[in-house]
Amino acid sequence: MDYTLHAAGLTRRLPLCGISDDLYIAAFVIFGDVELTRACAEHLLGILPPGTDLLITAEAKGIPLVYEMARVSGLPYLVARKAAKLYMKDVCSVEVRSITTAARQTLYIDRDDAEAMRGKGVTLVDDVISTGESLRALEKLVITAGGTVAGRLAVLAEGDAHLRQDIRYLERLPLFNAKGEEL
Repeated sequence: MDYTLHAAGLTRRLPLCGISDDLYIAAFVIFGDVELTRACAEHLLGILPPGTDLLITAEAKGIPLVYEMARVSGLPYLVARKAAKLYMKDVCSVEVRSITTAARQTLYIDRDDAEAMRGKGVTLVDDVISTGESLRALEKLVITAGGTVAGRLAVLAEGDAHLRQDIRYLERLPLFNAKGEEL
């Protein structure tokens, strides 16, 4: 089973993956799809919130997207890591649970990232917003660092995320039952 996605002027077939016996999601993986990454980045920049001084994403699928947005716009970007690295000093962390990850995860930034965000308008960027947990974790990191959340962007708003007024996204992504029917 799969789902036909139309986003940023392109069409892709996304395989449906079971999260539980009666809940399936369409797997949107931007890795390796340069054409899609470029198109989505350009379209997201077209809806970039005013007051954006810096972009941030969570490791890993948002990295090519936020990189391309930064390359085109000239805005700096940061990546919240899923593991603290040896080179990171004065680490700040926040726990997160994603719909596609069974266990809790932790996102990390270090002193240099925090200093880069202090006093800046930071836009949170993700490939897919579903439960919003990753965004909440990024928001906590930005606020802890002394930045201001300028906005929240995603390529896709999955499930009820499309009802949120605080995010801007390119397309709605439905959830599915075990027969592949939209919920």
